[in-house]
Amino acid sequence: MRHTIADIASRRSFLQAGALGAGGLTLSHLLGLQAGGAIRSSAAGSSVILFWLSGGPGHMETWDPKPLAPSEYRGPFGAIETSVTGLRFGELLSEQARIADQLAIVRTVNHGSGDHTKGNHWMLTGFKGPAFNAPDNRQQRRPSLGSAVARVRGANQPGIPPYVGVPHLRGGTDNLFHYSAYLGGGWNPFVVNSDPNEGDFDVKNLSLAKGLTLQRISNRRELMSELDRIRAASDPLLADLDEYQQAAFEMLTSRRARDAFDISREPEAIRDRYGRHTFGQSALLARRLVESGVTFVTVNCVPWDHHGSPGQYKTEEGARLLIPHLDRAIAALVEDLIDRGLYDKTLIVAMGEFGRTPRMNANAGRDHWGNTFSVLFGCGGLNMGQAIGRSSSRGEHVLDRPFDPQDVAATVYHHLGIDPHSIAFPDHAGRPLALLDRGEPIRELVG
Repeated sequence: MRHTIADIASRRSFLQAGALGAGGLTLSHLLGLQAGGAIRSSAAGSSVILFWLSGGPGHMETWDPKPLAPSEYRGPFGAIETSVTGLRFGELLSEQARIADQLAIVRTVNHGSGDHTKGNHWMLTGFKGPAFNAPDNRQQRRPSLGSAVARVRGANQPGIPPYVGVPHLRGGTDNLFHYSAYLGGGWNPFVVNSDPNEGDFDVKNLSLAKGLTLQRISNRRELMSELDRIRAASDPLLADLDEYQQAAFEMLTSRRARDAFDISREPEAIRDRYGRHTFGQSALLARRLVESGVTFVTVNCVPWDHHGSPGQYKTEEGARLLIPHLDRAIAALVEDLIDRGLYDKTLIVAMGEFGRTPRMNANAGRDHWGNTFSVLFGCGGLNMGQAIGRSSSRGEHVLDRPFDPQDVAATVYHHLGIDPHSIAFPDHAGRPLALLDRGEPIRELVG
């Protein structure tokens, strides 16, 4: 492929503005941001596992039950005590209730929208997205948290992708905005596209194409490196571009990445502990990935859009099908990370794009509700054993401590040592845009 002067100039401008190598920031840029306080060196090795609950789980059935509300609000389930005095979860979350002292629930996240498209974009990027019925309803306006982290922090180990989607990033309503937007395709997630609970689980992009040997790849790499050296001699900034090729070569040819994805190496007892279902085995694979050096993993769970209308689950049947699996997967992950000494460095987040209507509809389902909903956080060095914020007695509105999606995003960035207000990247029009423009880490969590 030939590159025009315009192509080279465009690449040069991105490098001058702080564009990154495949391992994240180039060393000089990274040290500069650390010196300026934009990245905390103390957060080295930290990671995030996001359980993305596409479609929106009901807060009444999960982390903000209302057992004293009228039945049409309370729903089909009761509330249970947890290991934290005064904190109750929905009755299907028995495993998380047992370890509630290791979790924190933010009950009053809100953006006011019941639009899947807006809500997905809001929660995955921190910024309001296009409306469902807008002509640009598939256009991602800002980079996802995972893509931003991949570009700013890179992977925690060489030969490992910085951002991974497990088992896929399909399904759900308007589940569109997990990607890099104007950061460039190199910062999109590495998507597994295979279910780790299946016997034929295989990550195809980690194997060589038929007829392609390591020697042939090495020869091609040597040729590309020589061409890069020639280009770099005339413009030293272009040398940074070789880092992307280097990372791709390392990932394809080293055992580190293949071993990280090889869930069959786990003892049967550990696999059983997580649960032999997609939720459980995806959570286990996420643990293997962060342990091996992946910085951000999105576990994309099955759709939670339960209206009760034809073709969709009613609240009770959907909850019974999905919540126990999610409950077991998160509880097993927390305890496994604690056992391995990884919990302080690993932040677990579980959320969807909004909650469900407090009052059940005529089909025994719940519709979309963005006025108050819950987000779960797990350790990452944060303050656990608490519920933050208070919603009304029927779960309709925020009474105390409202939080914006940017506050959730800022808390994630804080754990990773990133100051999102101090780091900006040019959009497609060349305008520098900060990762966030207003959100702040939730003080009850960060202390």
